[in-house]
Amino acid sequence: MKILTVDIGTGTQDIFLYDSNLDIENGFKLVLPSPTMMIHRRLKQTLHTSGTSASKTPLLFTGHQMGGGPSAWAIEEVAKAGIPVYMTPSAATTLNDELDKVEALGIKIISEDEAKSLKPKVLSLELKDFDFELISKTFSDYGVSLDDLSAIAVAVFDHGNAPAGVSDRQFRFDYLDEIIKAKNSLSAFAYLSNNIPKIMTRLQSVADSANDLPCPLVVMDTAPAAVLGAMFDTKLSNSSNLPTRKEVIICNVGNFHTLAFRLGEKGIEGVFEHHTGEIDLPKLESLIHKLADGSLKHEDVFDDMGHGALMYSDKKFEFGKDDFDVVVTGPRRNMFNRQSLIENRKSLRPYFAVPFGDMMIAGCFGLLSATSEILPELAEPIQRSLRGGAKKGVTPWDAN
Repeated sequence: MKILTVDIGTGTQDIFLYDSNLDIENGFKLVLPSPTMMIHRRLKQTLHTSGTSASKTPLLFTGHQMGGGPSAWAIEEVAKAGIPVYMTPSAATTLNDELDKVEALGIKIISEDEAKSLKPKVLSLELKDFDFELISKTFSDYGVSLDDLSAIAVAVFDHGNAPAGVSDRQFRFDYLDEIIKAKNSLSAFAYLSNNIPKIMTRLQSVADSANDLPCPLVVMDTAPAAVLGAMFDTKLSNSSNLPTRKEVIICNVGNFHTLAFRLGEKGIEGVFEHHTGEIDLPKLESLIHKLADGSLKHEDVFDDMGHGALMYSDKKFEFGKDDFDVVVTGPRRNMFNRQSLIENRKSLRPYFAVPFGDMMIAGCFGLLSATSEILPELAEPIQRSLRGGAKKGVTPWDAN
């Protein structure tokens, strides 16, 4: 049984091909530029050659809502440079759900029919987070077929479609609160593609752009996927897939977002999300301390340009009882290595989680675990692999 998992971040897209015939450590994996970075680089090349007439060719963006950040910044920069920019409504939501605000940037919103007539005269780029055809071709170039997949699981970070005048940061945290109160589980943020909440428009765009897949599609939010995946580090769970600690705080320091979940026996006890560029280690550790003692308030993060915070327990999480205080994962986890540069302060003791020997694929392992719940018919081999209790020791050349 094979399952393709794709964790799409702001800097990278991390891909893991699960094969139930192999130990997880032997599964094929890729860490590639994220789709938003691919668009960003393409447009930067356009700006770099802006002195030539060819570079003044109008740009047309079609496709779907995708992750913003680098792609959105580059599109805005191109428009400011005087290059005509056209976007279809669905593509334009990459910049803002309120299309009048996109038009205020000097970008013209056109219909799908108008886009078809424009294509011969413009440079056309399709926006989408998940490109199964490209990923499939990449694996195929290395002799690996994706024609026999049992499932595909994709994670993206979705703010949701906030109503006009409502902060998308607040809207996301209202959504997180609703889901956690309904089902206190990290896997509650995963859905089959035909069961995505209507307000989660980026998750829906992944499904819309992935039509005609050969198997079921599961989509999930990247934040809980990363934390769930980190839990499979051997210091955090045993061969029965049970936590080795009753309580744990896991912090994911991503390229664009930093978040921490406080987990206890009954599930999620608290969470906060901030923008990585807005914090340093002292600020991050201060938030983690408040998350631990139960004093963290939504405003502590939201008013500092972060997303927010939720607390579900006033019980104090005690540091110092074990050989580490906080579990750390994410591509910018090196923030916790800067402790020696900060004088006269006592830092939290981090443990850098490496589930199955690879921190960058943690989100993929979270996706895999969530898929076993969403598609219970696939659960037995997935859970057996994640527990690691039945190591096969099979080499890749003997697997098939």
